[in-house]
Amino acid sequence: MSITGHSGEGDELPLTGFGGRYWPTILMQPGATGLDLPPMEVRSDASPNLDGAMYRSTRAAAREIMIPLFLYGIDRYTLRVLKRQVIRALNPQNGYCVLKIQESGLPPRYLKCWYKDGLEGTESEENAGFRWQRYGLQLTALDPWYYGDEFHVAEWSFGRGSAFLKPASLFPLTLSQGLVSRPDLPVTNPGDTHAWPVWEVTGPVARFRFALGERSFGIAGNDGDAVPGGTTLKIDTRPGHKTLLDDKGQNYWPRLDRSPSLWALPAGRSLLGIDLVPGSANARLRMTIAPRYETY
Repeated sequence: MSITGHSGEGDELPLTGFGGRYWPTILMQPGATGLDLPPMEVRSDASPNLDGAMYRSTRAAAREIMIPLFLYGIDRYTLRVLKRQVIRALNPQNGYCVLKIQESGLPPRYLKCWYKDGLEGTESEENAGFRWQRYGLQLTALDPWYYGDEFHVAEWSFGRGSAFLKPASLFPLTLSQGLVSRPDLPVTNPGDTHAWPVWEVTGPVARFRFALGERSFGIAGNDGDAVPGGTTLKIDTRPGHKTLLDDKGQNYWPRLDRSPSLWALPAGRSLLGIDLVPGSANARLRMTIAPRYETY
């Protein structure tokens, strides 16, 4: 386990091993909490005439994490240096921190966290000494899901094409010389929960529509190409983003068809509806997701 401050751009501080042959060091002690399934909020409605309640929905709440830390220095000076490193990395005024957890033989998982409490410090006998200090670090992961290292991508090219990833990509690819219109294109989200796609449509594209079940969005392009030639439209469906901007900074929100739904891709296998009319062999469609996981 390690933690990196300054919005993931600072120095990585290992928490589960020595940084070298000699101390000082920072160690995570037993007793960490909040590292597995995030808390869930279950919504229900009570009935005035029936026992119990009726289920409505479930959402994952922000994840609260507590990590017991033990700082040990060679002398008082090195202990103070360690304290400053930890405090500077975790100060939320410097941005969020990235918690990295990796089990032996498994890929790493990452949580974006904000410092909440625990570094105020106490000089009581059971929590501090001349060369050591204990903290109960408390973090909040506003996005409660773990992320992995890599993104998973599917790409469709027109006129010619090849898999963006190796042939064993998790996403089957469809390559076409012209019109792509399929209501049942299979794709796989390898994560534990839904993930929000980022689409890139490179023109010229006359029209497009992307559907999942009854939810869909697209641009009909009635007054010209939906995406002009030489332009790449990026459709970011992620919460907190929700943008349709091309590489020239043009906003495409007003061009969307009526009642658009920028849907998320569920975990596991799904069937997508892709309806796209390319204007030439230079057109390209690319979908990217960042799989999300319940635990490390």
